[in-house]
Amino acid sequence: MGRLFGTDGVRGIANTELTCELAMEIGRAAATVLADGCRHRPTFVIGSDTRASSDMLGAALIAGLCSVGADVIKLGVVPTPAVAYLVGKYKADAGVMISASHNPAEFNGIKIFSGNGFKLPDLVEEKIEDLILEKRKSYRKPIGGEVGKLTYAQDAAKDYIRHIKSSAHCCLEGLRIAIDCANGSASATAPTLFGELGADIHILSALPDGENINRDCGSTHLDSLAKYVVDNGLDCGIAFDGDADRCLCVDEKGNVIDGDMIMAICALDLKNRGKLNRDTVVGTIMSNFGFGKFCEENGLRFIATKVGDRYVLEEMLLEDYSFGGEQSGHVIFRDFATTGDGQLTAAQLLVLMKRSGKKLSELASVMTRYPQTMVNLTISAEGKIAFYTDKEVNDKIEEAKALLGKSGRIVVRPSGTEPLIRVMVEGSDVQQIESIANDVAAVITERLAGK
Repeated sequence: MGRLFGTDGVRGIANTELTCELAMEIGRAAATVLADGCRHRPTFVIGSDTRASSDMLGAALIAGLCSVGADVIKLGVVPTPAVAYLVGKYKADAGVMISASHNPAEFNGIKIFSGNGFKLPDLVEEKIEDLILEKRKSYRKPIGGEVGKLTYAQDAAKDYIRHIKSSAHCCLEGLRIAIDCANGSASATAPTLFGELGADIHILSALPDGENINRDCGSTHLDSLAKYVVDNGLDCGIAFDGDADRCLCVDEKGNVIDGDMIMAICALDLKNRGKLNRDTVVGTIMSNFGFGKFCEENGLRFIATKVGDRYVLEEMLLEDYSFGGEQSGHVIFRDFATTGDGQLTAAQLLVLMKRSGKKLSELASVMTRYPQTMVNLTISAEGKIAFYTDKEVNDKIEEAKALLGKSGRIVVRPSGTEPLIRVMVEGSDVQQIESIANDVAAVITERLAGK
């Protein structure tokens, strides 16, 4: 069997790929690995998003944890970054979020955080995988009072909201904003949070029914939010994904403000206020070509990592950088969080707008976004592996790089969370980048789609 963990936990279609049996095994293995050397009874906190399958998988996961003697504190529906924060606040040994983020409702996932609120490093995930896949471990089977106990945190959402509010040293009174909760985790926290911060809020897509998470709403579907903002004369719109660890925006004119542009706005403000460690921003290889240009023009150092906010954070921790993120809207303010946090990002951006007195479109004008095209190809796991060694595919990519020269770039990579290979091309000539992306995609499909 292949790896279970991708770039953001274990993910798959709930009840067929990510089964109850697998969830239980992950619970047993995670408790065994993370409690190794622990001299006290380990405690896990568990949160989830609003998918219908989250309760089912949560029950199996909790059973696995308790069966090997770990206690569990159930947080209920909360954002992923709330789990990362509450691990520390509740003095737990680890945290688990049940969510498939921006994916459709039929998918679900399991992401694990260590006791310090960080996503697990690859080596620890590999130890958990070894126990599950090789089935060499005989798990301990406590009895009686040694079996793990389940308790419920009554104030998990409130504690998280208080944490985000403490980072926003400004009342948002006078700002009129639309907030799209993606019918996901933000539905449980965003209306209260931004209302208490003083903004005039218009709440959209905050009626989850277990099936409508991310459906035509949230950070992956911004058209309706943009229309709503323009039609109602609002200052901006904020959109979260299903587990609210990412945030994208639209300005008062309905223009999309993606993660790169949010980072540009916030990085420049942090630098000007002397709060950007070493004047450095950490992004990924998918950051827009224009973001690198923005950094050059404003005396900022830009470092690009592999895709995934975990890799951004690893670089930040390694060199003590304070700010970074992804084009997709995962933005990390390390002074306040250990992971990407959509609502924290939104609060910081709105405070910046209020403090500066500038419209979001004016703030976003500091960066020019280069045209970008993306082609997503459905490719099997075997095809994704073959991608790295297929000569014709790699020759085609090198040919594309030569055509673009220094005026653009191409990034081709297998997704770590979906059965996809993504072809991304950037440059100043829209027709050229679309032609190159389609040519490369055609070769990948011909060579790898049947594997």
